[in-house]
Amino acid sequence: MLHPDPKITQSGFPAWQCPFHGCDLREGLEQLICPHRHAFEIVGGIPRFVQSAGYADHFGLQWNTFRRTQLDSYTRLPISEARLRDCLGEKIWTSLDARQVLECGCGAGRFTEVLLARGACVTAIDLSDAVEADRENCGNAGLPCRFAQADISQLPFLPREFDLVVCLGVLQHTPDPELTIGKLWNQVRPGGHLVIDHYCFSRWRYYSTATPFFRLPLNRMSRETALRWTNRMVGVAFPIQRALRNHSLLSRIVSRIFPILTYFRTYPQLNDQLQYEWSLLDTHDVLTDGYKHSRDVDAIRRALSQLGGSDIEVWKAGNGVQARARRPCLASAENGESIPPLR
Repeated sequence: MLHPDPKITQSGFPAWQCPFHGCDLREGLEQLICPHRHAFEIVGGIPRFVQSAGYADHFGLQWNTFRRTQLDSYTRLPISEARLRDCLGEKIWTSLDARQVLECGCGAGRFTEVLLARGACVTAIDLSDAVEADRENCGNAGLPCRFAQADISQLPFLPREFDLVVCLGVLQHTPDPELTIGKLWNQVRPGGHLVIDHYCFSRWRYYSTATPFFRLPLNRMSRETALRWTNRMVGVAFPIQRALRNHSLLSRIVSRIFPILTYFRTYPQLNDQLQYEWSLLDTHDVLTDGYKHSRDVDAIRRALSQLGGSDIEVWKAGNGVQARARRPCLASAENGESIPPLR
């Protein structure tokens, strides 16, 4: 059976669907309404398909506090662009214009703004209220983008609606990464691509620092209190790490006591103020996540293969493992012709 083209609305995007019933939603007064009497509020111009951010609550405050820190337009450096381009590969990177892209776990929009600059039509979602930061950063330039607070496990779209699904820096923080990959895959149309990354196991990361001892109490605090504590930790340890930036061994010893993240060697082009902001942001990120899974190259390749992906590429880079896969085009039962990707 051939899959029909995505149901594109007058706005130029796939239609919102009830995540519980899979039916069209009618726009009411500050609501999207389901025929089965579900109603989803629109707050600040953003449809809210979840009542609570749950395990991602800390991330919401994080991205609204550091809403511009990792944007290339703020740093004036192509750090996010380079990471996204590497994950996508040149073939996808050079064909983003007018493509329907679903970005899951958008955060404050570091990749949203890159996708928009390449001409993509972007639907950006996040489980937390980080979507508010993304909308403020990327939603006011007249570019084809929209935002929603939604759960990857219950996405508000019909299956196979997007040419490209991107999910970077997210999977390791979800309850079940393989299940999450499956939900993302469901949104890829025939001929389209899924692009993901995932933490890879590191003995240094898990056994050589005090990170697990800090994560336990911080995750039991309110998100405001946890942010204050991570900021204090960085305030104490950052000057020490800055002084030791050229002494790798001493720096690692200090990080066993104060597990803050710094980027003096990874991104030496960042000035001291940006180095400090990135340290504040990512130290909070690594110490307050509810889940921290790891997967190796074989595990990610196996997950994509079991879903039926083709042209699977998986390699070590970035946060650990990066991967992309294509959903095969559907063949016509009548003439054997394939349906090309949507332009």
